Amino acid sequence: MTDLDGKSHPRRVLLKLSGEAFGGGAVGIDPAVVRRIAEEIVPAVSNGVQVAIVVGGGNFFRGAQLQQAGIDRSRGDYMGMLGTVMNCLALQDFLEQEGQATRVQSAISMTQVAEPYIPLKAIRHLEKGRVVIFGAGAGMPYFSTDTVSIQRALEIHCDEVLMGKNGVDGVYTADPRKDASAKKFTTLDYHRALVDNLAVMDASALSMARDNHMMIRVFGLEGQNNVTRALEGQEIGTLVGTETSNTQ
Repeated sequence: MTDLDGKSHPRRVLLKLSGEAFGGGAVGIDPAVVRRIAEEIVPAVSNGVQVAIVVGGGNFFRGAQLQQAGIDRSRGDYMGMLGTVMNCLALQDFLEQEGQATRVQSAISMTQVAEPYIPLKAIRHLEKGRVVIFGAGAGMPYFSTDTVSIQRALEIHCDEVLMGKNGVDGVYTADPRKDASAKKFTTLDYHRALVDNLAVMDASALSMARDNHMMIRVFGLEGQNNVTRALEGQEIGTLVGTETSNTQ
């Protein structure tokens, strides 16, 4: 990548992984899925890509769903944040089994298992070739991990946010599982994504990305080596940014 001053620097990206991906569609953690994701992250780091990760917690708790069951929304969100840290520790373990140095930083203090979130320290870890996994969301209720992904990417100066999705390989004009005529976007502009309410990420996160010109690539997690390809900058899935919207 090249800075405005013309100097090149290593590619730095933030990978957003949903909790549902970790659970393989069920409650809890599917070790086979997490191991495969870890195995696909390591080659990109070996090739010089600096990788930060935000993990969701939907395979354990979702604050909004717990609220519907009668739990206070704020407390439910905190429960969800703790779920994300469990996912972080699982991914860290599988990455380190592959020989990849990894640090977990948490927005909620839990010093026995994670460092506190410190942006400059995270950048230093990345510069040393370590993977950094951000847990506990924003440390505050009412903030989605989508929003946290954009915020963290901006604060540690990432080139791109990569949204790994389950069951879909990009952004479509409609739900491809329900509408056979749905077409996949190769490029999608922020405005259309927001106005048409396309399933990129929640509106708050997408608005933050648009206002700060942070590009988002949405891709499918299931494809062979898709995580590696996305991390290394290959043109897979859908690129959400300022370019004119185009479909395949």
